[in-house]
Amino acid sequence: MPATITRARLTASTKEAVLAAAVDLARSAAIDVGGEQAVGEHLGVIVDGERLLTHVFASTAPGYRGWCWAVTLARPPRGRRATVCEVEQLPGEEAILAPEWVPWADRLSPEDVGPGDVLPYLEDDPRLEQGYEATSEDDADLLGGQLLFELGLGRERVLSAEGRRQALTRWYDSRGPEAPEAKAARSQCSTCGFFLKLAGSPRRLFGVCANEWSPSDGQVVSLDHGCGAHSETHGPKPASLWQPTEPVISEPSLEVIATEPLRPAAEAGDAPSPE
Repeated sequence: MPATITRARLTASTKEAVLAAAVDLARSAAIDVGGEQAVGEHLGVIVDGERLLTHVFASTAPGYRGWCWAVTLARPPRGRRATVCEVEQLPGEEAILAPEWVPWADRLSPEDVGPGDVLPYLEDDPRLEQGYEATSEDDADLLGGQLLFELGLGRERVLSAEGRRQALTRWYDSRGPEAPEAKAARSQCSTCGFFLKLAGSPRRLFGVCANEWSPSDGQVVSLDHGCGAHSETHGPKPASLWQPTEPVISEPSLEVIATEPLRPAAEAGDAPSPE
């Protein structure tokens, strides 16, 4: 029996006369399963094989618009009587179908994981490698006392080169220079006092924001990221509610006040005025 009914597969005539003529038998079988009100007009037949044929009826069942009733009939060799093999509702070309089923592990996204949820163990995760295989010279975590830990004496697996590439690319796309807050920022995270560099090779480009007023607080940001909560950025000064005007001086109303007493003319060495 076909999985989907298409017009291209339907035919009105066939060499299998016995099975093709058994329309009433096929309709009766469909009514026994779906009810008389759910079986519509006869649309044609589909030849499935030798002495095997499927009658197709339109489905009028509520909620099954575009679907069809498929009744498969068969007969034995030299037999003149059709026998019902199977009755089923199948989608047609205009049927509304559910999306293709995707396994749970494949359709799960990071946003779906909540507190208490446990992810399945992936033995062949390309993002991870055995601790003793992590020999990249760029990974500063392998220096000093951390070396023994990374060689497998602590964590069984560490990030592989592919795992680092995926993580750094994802961080740079979300918290890099193209983020909306970074485009509007005046300064970059590389000059911010709240920028905490990561350990290892990612420290050359990434760090963690430690400013509670920043939209990136507690998140990985790149050196060329930025926001309005930069430690050295000054916001615009608030405008004053009162704007004073320049003072206006009215000269006729000025009163001259001497800053020291006037001395007599004789004391000042001036000639006496004629009488």
